[in-house]
Amino acid sequence: MSNIAVFPGSFDPITKGHENIVRRALPLFDKIIVAIGHNAGKKNLFSVEQRIDFIKKTFADTPKISVKTYEGLTVDFCKKHNVNFLLRGLRNATDFEFERDIASFNKDLSPNLETLFMFTEPVYSHISSSVVREVLRHGGDATKFLPNTLKNEIKPSLRTAKQ
Repeated sequence: MSNIAVFPGSFDPITKGHENIVRRALPLFDKIIVAIGHNAGKKNLFSVEQRIDFIKKTFADTPKISVKTYEGLTVDFCKKHNVNFLLRGLRNATDFEFERDIASFNKDLSPNLETLFMFTEPVYSHISSSVVREVLRHGGDATKFLPNTLKNEIKPSLRTAKQ
């Protein structure tokens, strides 16, 4: 097996916090797959195609990063792609409690799958996609929470996302 990690999430939209985790994890892995999962319980602001585009633009300078989409269990996606590492970003202790439980379930379902937790740098610890979505839904300027490559992308995309 290769030294590949999956960084799963909805990335609606990708934030500076997500970018921070992936870029800091790069030296640890040969490849990182940013995996956009379909979560029927979430009302997405951006289409899957837009989110793929945002992620590709964010990491256009980094060939070790790819983007894929999936439905179903993350552990099944990892098995399908022969991945033994899940990368999870944490903002605070509350995130850790939630993610630890998911990691335990994943370990039960797939004993060879290891979850690695990384805390985002403190400057990004308050940023969440759900808050960024709310700012955008109400016409606010969320550019300081988004990767620099997207500063001119999100506002125009928001108009098409609302349609």
